[in-house]
Amino acid sequence: MATPLQKRKLMGEINVVPYIDVMLVLLVIFMVTAPLLTQGIEVDLPKANSEPIQEVPNHRPLVLSVDAEGNLYIDVGENENEPASGKEVVARVGAVLRNRPDTPILVKADRTVPYGNVVGAMVLLQQGGAQNIGFVTDPLDSYPVPE
Repeated sequence: MATPLQKRKLMGEINVVPYIDVMLVLLVIFMVTAPLLTQGIEVDLPKANSEPIQEVPNHRPLVLSVDAEGNLYIDVGENENEPASGKEVVARVGAVLRNRPDTPILVKADRTVPYGNVVGAMVLLQQGGAQNIGFVTDPLDSYPVPE
């Protein structure tokens, strides 16, 4: 029989099974949500050595995408992943700029799109009320610069 003065032997191990369960649950959550975070139109952006545009606090920029076939996609309103007509682009841009005039406007065009299509997209943005338009590009890594 043990006397009250005798000490019990301390256990020097940590039970890691609950921690493993939590980590597996978090892994599943991240694996499910990661594909949902990347959305938008697949565009092969041109490369450029440029400075990032200053972000306006609490403002999500309005992005007009032009894919390789020349289809226009605007990331506001319904059906963001479906091609938009010129009238829809003008109407949506106008509605956004009426509510928030300092919203940044960006064009994300595929590098294979003819220059005329990009200019046409910019004209539609100007008809909607956009004054300053920025371009989305990929960083210049090892892209050959013409001399």
